[in-house]
Amino acid sequence: MTHPAPHAVARLRAERLARSVKPFIARGSRAERCPHCRVQPTHCLCAWRPQVQANAGMCLVMHDIEALKPSNTGWLIADVVPETHAFGWTRTAVDPALLALLADSQWQPYLVFPGEYVAPQRVVEEVRLAPGKRPLFVLLDATWTEARKMFRKSPYLDALPVLSLTPAQLSRYRLRRSTRGEHLCTAEVAAMCLELAGDLRAGEALDDYLDAFSQHYLAAKRRLPLDLNDALHQRLQSYR
Repeated sequence: MTHPAPHAVARLRAERLARSVKPFIARGSRAERCPHCRVQPTHCLCAWRPQVQANAGMCLVMHDIEALKPSNTGWLIADVVPETHAFGWTRTAVDPALLALLADSQWQPYLVFPGEYVAPQRVVEEVRLAPGKRPLFVLLDATWTEARKMFRKSPYLDALPVLSLTPAQLSRYRLRRSTRGEHLCTAEVAAMCLELAGDLRAGEALDDYLDAFSQHYLAAKRRLPLDLNDALHQRLQSYR
């Protein structure tokens, strides 16, 4: 199988690994993993990666080791959304490339975060674009505790409008569970943003890809077979 060039999250992961003083071992697992989909080779997901277009862009601001975690879903966003950018977060510095992206005139950035933690005048609940602009959704990719810290300690994000999502259902993500059911994983948030921006097919593809990733990942962990002819895989086939 021919694989595409490494995307932004893969490049960030490689950069982070290059700075590591010791190998990163995912908690509870030393299994061999496909370098492209991060699932064990017996349950590889690569053949099911959607190929869709999207007008919107994604900007992932990722906590220190987030890109190293096999269960990270920011990677799935970069797999599906062509214009995905990824940056590592630190409290004391900001990547100049991130500031340049936020200032790029083609984009209209929205910081995606719960409105209950934000001054009301910053909160918006829908995407309204100025002429000639494309939406750029800025997602803090981290655990909920880490994301709240990142939100408070990233002053360069303070000028952005905050897009507050109100999901009607609990998170379906089964690999890393928040203590609050209404907290969605990063890929679920991105899929909702795509829908709000009118990129309906891309949003549906990302939702299905997330479900397939969870299915393949857990089946590999539990040494269970997969039904590659089920409705989910048939939908994924339609995106290729």
